[in-house]
Amino acid sequence: MTSRAKTTPPAQQASTTPVVHDLEDAIELMFFAYRDFVADPDRILADHNFGRAHHRVVHFVGGNPGLSIAELLDILQVTKQSLARVLRDLIASGHVRQEIGANDRRKRLLYLTASGHCLHENLIAPQMARFSQMRETISEEEFQIWARVMAGIVSPENRETVNRQLCRTQNSENRKIRLFRDETAPTDPNT
Repeated sequence: MTSRAKTTPPAQQASTTPVVHDLEDAIELMFFAYRDFVADPDRILADHNFGRAHHRVVHFVGGNPGLSIAELLDILQVTKQSLARVLRDLIASGHVRQEIGANDRRKRLLYLTASGHCLHENLIAPQMARFSQMRETISEEEFQIWARVMAGIVSPENRETVNRQLCRTQNSENRKIRLFRDETAPTDPNT
């Protein structure tokens, strides 16, 4: 991805970019960003009588066809009971299908159906639009700083799971990234 020139005039940026004075401001900004980031998908989900838990399952199954229930539990960090309720809704509505593993018949593998793929695309489209719009206004360096901040917020005990997930969902080798450096390994200042 190449660096893009900022498209927002400096005067407009100054009026729309909040000044963050302390960590409480940063936390509030995160809440507001999240609120708006999920607002469009929330409206779509409401039309299906689904909630954010359904969204998370559709998102991760959509990006990882054949994801096992155990892997999904690890990603979502929810109870089996909570996931079972959401999966029951998504299977009954025809958005997700479950298959028995070919190598291990105890495994249940999850896939989106055609209507599940449609729902996934409808849910992610407004979020992609928000990111694309934001991405047009910042440099590559600023985007990487944002990614480092988001990565740093992830709890240390969850970082390896997040890395595996990000690498698993990449479509091409050149997009594979590692957000978290192994803190025990020597660091290369050029990476």
